[in-house]
Amino acid sequence: MNVGNVSQTRGKTGENAVCDYLEENGATIVKRNFRVKRGEIDVISTDGEFTIFTEVKTRKYGSYDDGTGAMTKTKMKRIIAASECFVRLNPEYENLYRRFDTAYVTVTAEKFPRVLDIEYYKSDFTGLSCQ
Repeated sequence: MNVGNVSQTRGKTGENAVCDYLEENGATIVKRNFRVKRGEIDVISTDGEFTIFTEVKTRKYGSYDDGTGAMTKTKMKRIIAASECFVRLNPEYENLYRRFDTAYVTVTAEKFPRVLDIEYYKSDFTGLSCQ
């Protein structure tokens, strides 16, 4: 297995764990890996009056980079732009509030990683935090 595949496996493991976490906490998964020219959203879910756009950052245990540095203003702007495209393409979500969450997942360094920890931040950023 090459490095890219190991990294993709870690990322998929993290996203799966976050989807499980959201569902266990009452959310319904609507879409995963929504991609448009303007950006990408890892997980889109709904919970009550919210459409939740979640960015997932997965890192292996002991990694120097915990993923928090990857949430730049540019990244946030791209997620917000992608959310606007999603709502335009799916008008049934138009009347729900939008929430932008971030999940940091730590997994083992094994070939088939296990989840060690999930740090989930609701309303981690807004359009105002990107200005």
